[in-house]
Amino acid sequence: MTNQNLVNKIITFLLVFFVGFGTPLLAQQDSTRNETDFQKEQEAAQKEGFELGKLIIEHITDSYEYHIFSVGSHHLTVPLPVILYDQGHWITFWSSEFHHRNGIYKGYYVAEKGNNQGKIVRKDAEGNVVKPQLDISITRTVGTLILNSIVVVLIFVSLAKVYRRRKGVAPKGFQSLMEPLIVFIRDDVARASIGEKHYERFTPFLLTLFFFIFLNNLLGIIPFFPWSVGVTANIAVTGVMALIVFIITTVNGNKHYWTDIFNTPGVPWWLKFPIPLMPVVEVMGLFIKPIVLMIRLFANMIAGHTAIMGFVALIFIFAKFSVGLGYGVSVVSVLFSIFLDLLEVLVALIQAYVFTILSALYFGMAVETPKNH
Repeated sequence: MTNQNLVNKIITFLLVFFVGFGTPLLAQQDSTRNETDFQKEQEAAQKEGFELGKLIIEHITDSYEYHIFSVGSHHLTVPLPVILYDQGHWITFWSSEFHHRNGIYKGYYVAEKGNNQGKIVRKDAEGNVVKPQLDISITRTVGTLILNSIVVVLIFVSLAKVYRRRKGVAPKGFQSLMEPLIVFIRDDVARASIGEKHYERFTPFLLTLFFFIFLNNLLGIIPFFPWSVGVTANIAVTGVMALIVFIITTVNGNKHYWTDIFNTPGVPWWLKFPIPLMPVVEVMGLFIKPIVLMIRLFANMIAGHTAIMGFVALIFIFAKFSVGLGYGVSVVSVLFSIFLDLLEVLVALIQAYVFTILSALYFGMAVETPKNH
């Protein structure tokens, strides 16, 4: 095994590990819902009328299980494992236990209101609502993320085998589809943004990042279980990826990179002393860059899902006035939904490219030495 292959495998493992298993820790900040909440909200919606906001929120938020479809009051779901550490020991069970025991299992339940809404909580001896010390449950987003990560690894392990078997031979089939993308990221993103001297050591990570985001974006468009979850529409996932980029940039920053931050050349001295205005701005920029990466990908992907749900919801809104009107609007809604789905394929590629090239630019600024030095 060559050093380059070893580096590729290590970086792929780290990205899958940190995104796949680091996400549950950040995802505790996201609101989550179980099927009991879903049923209650649907019953309330039937009494109060159709509520577009609730429909969209139900689609884009996380949950402790996969909700596949409903027929009347019957719901087909796939439970997921709940993993808690609390009061000195680990507690594990399937999320379906909440339904079998009136929403409470071993004293734990999903809060329906308050600051902990949508999170697993319990009541202490004094009746106060408290969260477990640690909640690393496999939620719907995390489950799909791990599954997608396995798909990514299988694709590129099989592709690597094809390259070894067909060394020196012109690519064909799936290999000919992937090679232009790989060469594009290597030459037009990594080499152009980082420079000839350093681009090779960052290329494996950038390739992994691009294809990981791109395939997750594409799989999130599929409207069938288990790929009906927009993984990159979860800010915890994009946040972990942005954090990895921030760490790599910070660790690899050379002397010139840090000098330009704390003593920016070409800036008047009165912007540096006695009040270090420019250094403060530059340090803020260190943290703003990964935040922008995180929000851009999250916002673009969630916007597509929200827009499609909005068009689908129009069918039910107009159907409340007239069944015929609902059928008429459904034609327009379905056509627009198909158009937006096709547009999301393009957005999936563009957002993966934007995230990757910005990451490459950050790496380039950190390691490249100006020619006059």
